[in-house]
Amino acid sequence: MINRETAPIEQTWDLTTLFQDEKSYEEALDKLVLDTENFTKQYRGQIQTATDVNAAFANYRSILELRARILPYASLPVNANTLDKEAQKRYSHASRILANVSAQLSFFENEVANIADDILKEAAKNAEDQLAITKIIKQKPHQLSPETEATLAALSNTLDYPYQGYNDIKFKDLHFPDFEVNGQLHEMTYNSFEGRQEATPDTDLRRAAFRNFSDTLSRYQHSTASVYNAQVQTEKTMATLRGYDSVIDYLLERQDVTVDLYNRQIDVIMDELAPHMRRYAQLIGEIYQLDEVHYEDLKLDIDPPFSPNVTYQEAQQYVLDGLAQLGEDYLAIMREAFDNRWIDYAETRGKRTGAFCNSPYGTNSFILMFFSENMSDTMTLAHELGHAGHFQMAHRYQNILNARPSMYFVEAPSTANELLVENHLLDVAGEDIRMKRWIISQMVGKTYYHNFVTHLLEAYYQREVYRLVDQGKSVDAETLNRIYRETLEKFWGDSVVLTEGAELTWMRQPHYYMGLYSYSYSAGLTIGTQVANNIRQQGAAAAEQWIKVLQMGGSKSPLELAKAADVDVSTDQPLKSTIAYIGRLIDQLENYTKELNK
Repeated sequence: MINRETAPIEQTWDLTTLFQDEKSYEEALDKLVLDTENFTKQYRGQIQTATDVNAAFANYRSILELRARILPYASLPVNANTLDKEAQKRYSHASRILANVSAQLSFFENEVANIADDILKEAAKNAEDQLAITKIIKQKPHQLSPETEATLAALSNTLDYPYQGYNDIKFKDLHFPDFEVNGQLHEMTYNSFEGRQEATPDTDLRRAAFRNFSDTLSRYQHSTASVYNAQVQTEKTMATLRGYDSVIDYLLERQDVTVDLYNRQIDVIMDELAPHMRRYAQLIGEIYQLDEVHYEDLKLDIDPPFSPNVTYQEAQQYVLDGLAQLGEDYLAIMREAFDNRWIDYAETRGKRTGAFCNSPYGTNSFILMFFSENMSDTMTLAHELGHAGHFQMAHRYQNILNARPSMYFVEAPSTANELLVENHLLDVAGEDIRMKRWIISQMVGKTYYHNFVTHLLEAYYQREVYRLVDQGKSVDAETLNRIYRETLEKFWGDSVVLTEGAELTWMRQPHYYMGLYSYSYSAGLTIGTQVANNIRQQGAAAAEQWIKVLQMGGSKSPLELAKAADVDVSTDQPLKSTIAYIGRLIDQLENYTKELNK
């Protein structure tokens, strides 16, 4: 790990595409405040006709577009270096201003909701405003008084403190001691454990690393549980205030998805994928000649001696070659991302864990990740570029209020990208059995494990937590540990030994502070699997159809977007088909392993 200031500039993102310098950023903040004040003076209590509604929306969108550039300029440096105190101050200052802006703007949707339906129908004839007006009408039953809405908007920064508290514990308070294995001392950070040590083929090192990691986590379990309890209790309060029967109903409303689809995604995977993944765990045990497969063994590569190092330049080429079938317009976005520093992949101290893609409206995307020269990171790169390509396409064709699709759909473009690149590598492998086994192991052990297993377990656990909260109960570390261990036991059965510390896995993910995000990874990959298979079988026609879907952004419901890509998620067929596909991949891994063992 190196310090942020010594990282090669080409490995970091270029934020000057948001604002050229600090002065430009400060001027934009001042303009946002002034534009908001003027908007409030001009339209508060003055929106009476359809023409007024359309004019107000045009001004409203321009304010949102400016805000969309300000927030990432303030927040991205904090994600790149959580130790940067100046960046923290800038972000805190911006958050306070943005909370005040939200409070002032809160009157708008409230007043639009109270306009007569015939006027709203007339205003909705304007295609630019139709979707936004439809959503406001749908939310009418849950709208609070203007004063209450303004108060909640003003408190938005405060209501986000649980997530900030989680990050402060994770990145500022939590420090891992060095640990010794067979006479050699090893350094550990959050990123070194999740990036390398939990997947090292050295069993002594891997298991010692897990003990060191878990022992350190356990010392912060009570403070982390307290922060998480604050999050779920806040969500319960908001759900009650707005008249929802449960927290899950409240959180699903914004996704435009029914509770039945949510439950189906969790329950079908738990019941039908678990047997396949238990076989996968046993295959790991056979290959590594383990007497027992422990929880900390599940991230092992099937064939580590064969796993080649992949330079960043080679990863770029794999991605470009794999995505070439999506057409030149899409590929141009990928090239621009590589050439113009959209991607921050340096391994630096203080950098937040995981990966994400932030796509402010009207500018390029910003991807944060680590690149440790392995194929897993190559798939992460393809995944995040899938988000970038999606939103760049959507922003070209949709206004800011129509651009973002439901969370239920948002992981489809990213996971489809992973599979397209992996399928390309399979084609390149030809008849090389060892290479094919290794590529398929990446599909199962990375793409599907992460999205269909890791996030499924999170989602199942999260649902149990919300059920307790809906009963009026609080949660503490002991409760959360019990729920997560029971979730692991249900999925893995007796095929995996759950080492002490496995139950603390709930402490590692930020998704619980983002609503019902975890389950949507499997929903997106269900759609992504079918799309990738369609493109593989049908070629250019299916690829062109998929590009058109990406251009739709959030202008359609998630079910309509999937249907436009020839995936009907109103039934369980795509999900069951995807699980069966994972099963066939594991069959191939077992058969290739038998052949190689001969």
